[in-house]
Amino acid sequence: MSGIRAEIRIDADGTCPVVEASADRGAPSYTVARSVAGADAGRITEEFMLESDVEPDTSVALTETFDYGAKKMYRFTRERGRGCPCETVEAFECPIVDLHAREGSLYLVFHAVDMETLQGTIRALRERYPTVDVRRLLRGEADAPEDNLVFVDRSRLTERQREVLETAHRMGYFDHPKGANAGEVADALGITTSTFSEHLAAAQSKLLDAILDA
Repeated sequence: MSGIRAEIRIDADGTCPVVEASADRGAPSYTVARSVAGADAGRITEEFMLESDVEPDTSVALTETFDYGAKKMYRFTRERGRGCPCETVEAFECPIVDLHAREGSLYLVFHAVDMETLQGTIRALRERYPTVDVRRLLRGEADAPEDNLVFVDRSRLTERQREVLETAHRMGYFDHPKGANAGEVADALGITTSTFSEHLAAAQSKLLDAILDA
């Protein structure tokens, strides 16, 4: 069994306290950890680190657990079953292996045992959240070098869509912080910003359709 590593960005502002805190302070979160809250299996305790001198404003009460100086560790407890992104993924028996928030989005990494599990997970996320961006997929293969693990069916994209994606990636459009904004990438391509956005949206939609076998 090879398995698939998925790296996902989700627009989760308003549904995730970690994202709320990150967006409120304008700073990324670090070291997010989750566990069942003691003997009460119906509640979850989460901790996260944030660059902040002032406690961020969130929909849940935060407790400061450790002060690192430039960063502070915060903890909160909430009920399970809220349908948050992490619980949506974990419902498919895919533990979250990396998690952080920045700029109003949640970034998470998980491993799916097969394509069917990945498709079900992505479909469930898309039903609940306005934006689900599949940033990277890796298929695990024995003795395969990491640079050969990315699998994407490029034939689904037009030549122009591939050019838009490749240029945006090369210029750092998908980086955080961005190496280039939409206008700068559009200028490099010799097209308008709206045309760039249309090509990018069409390319991402095709890649998601491939993932979901649509």
